[in-house]
Amino acid sequence: MKHFSIAIMLFMVMALSGCGSSSTNTINGNWSATLTSGDGTQALAFTVTLAQSGSGLNVTNLSFSTSSSCFALGTTATGAFTATGTSGGVATGTFQLTVQSGTGNTNGTNQLTLQGTLTNNAIAGNWTLTGTGAGCSGSGTFTMTD
Repeated sequence: MKHFSIAIMLFMVMALSGCGSSSTNTINGNWSATLTSGDGTQALAFTVTLAQSGSGLNVTNLSFSTSSSCFALGTTATGAFTATGTSGGVATGTFQLTVQSGTGNTNGTNQLTLQGTLTNNAIAGNWTLTGTGAGCSGSGTFTMTD
């Protein structure tokens, strides 16, 4: 009976040890994005602060470091992140970000959409830019690092 009790206690300790652990939520923080066109040239670059709220993202401090008339004052961004697991104790998951030009943008109404995957503290995927502004269309790949 003593061995049985020890075995049960050991099992419970092992079972409960997993309850308090959680994966590192690496989506929260300051990120730098580089968007590359299909021909390999840099199309856009920006920095942004992301904070997970459920499956949504609070997106703040969006700042383009490349000149773009597609996005000016009043630009807004929304996003989503869904954790799908962990890799080496770091969260992995699907990522989506949409950047919308403001209503006062002098170069039309434009939308930038990024869809990718968070793995090993980096986000990589595809982007698409659509809109009514001159020169505000394209697609390619992107990487984001924190």
